[in-house]
Amino acid sequence: MLAIGCDHGGFELKNHIIGHLKERGVQLKDFGTYDETSCDYPDIAGAVCNAIVSGECENGILVCGTGIGMSIAANKVKGIRAALCTDVYSAKMTKQHNNSNVICLGGRVTGRELAFLIVDTWLDETFLGGRHQNRIDKIHLLEK
Repeated sequence: MLAIGCDHGGFELKNHIIGHLKERGVQLKDFGTYDETSCDYPDIAGAVCNAIVSGECENGILVCGTGIGMSIAANKVKGIRAALCTDVYSAKMTKQHNNSNVICLGGRVTGRELAFLIVDTWLDETFLGGRHQNRIDKIHLLEK
């Protein structure tokens, strides 16, 4: 199960991504927001990330105006490795090397088709492990 959420700045792109993911057959849970009324991105980031660390969902996608706020908020949750991705290569590398469990996008700076490519790349990649696992372990130590 994939968790997805946005603030008002990411509402339109989130809805396009949901449609794209449904076409791919991806099961997801939408944590809001459900319209363009101004809301606070940390609330949405917290809901998505808590669903991941609790095991309710495996991974998550967060969208705000730039992706920056969501990325900052998500990375405050212990066990979350959120990456702001603006290109396909970064999406590939953050899954392969960082085993990111959340990807963040900017609804006001990333076009729909590029967002689809970024999301597809991230979902289709796998963590390489090996020397990269040692680095993930060191990240976990930073959380203590």
